[in-house]
Amino acid sequence: MPRSQKKEENSKRLRYVRVLERFTRSCANYLMKSENLTKEGFDKKVDNNAKYLHRVERITLYKGEFSELEAIADALLAFRHSDEAVETIRSTILYAFNQLEKNINRRKYKKDKHGSKKFEEWE
Repeated sequence: MPRSQKKEENSKRLRYVRVLERFTRSCANYLMKSENLTKEGFDKKVDNNAKYLHRVERITLYKGEFSELEAIADALLAFRHSDEAVETIRSTILYAFNQLEKNINRRKYKKDKHGSKKFEEWE
């Protein structure tokens, strides 16, 4: 595979991931912070943000957190065309988003096993 083709695939993948992040984060923020949450408002928010999602080519994602992000985006689009109550949609999406954030943070931060003994020699 030529180098330029690999660079192009990587840039397409990165662009797709960024659009997924923008789409899901925007919809989740609406569900979290909206004072008067309605199904019509949710549908409008999903439609407005989905136009960015439809502009980019869908790429196969192999990393766990990105595939979870893609699953959340698919769920948002599915809820757009469903008759579910907006509170059910809210609880389902925010739970999935929270689990994704927990998985991401779990990898970033490690508990120091011997943290209490670290400064014993200073006493």
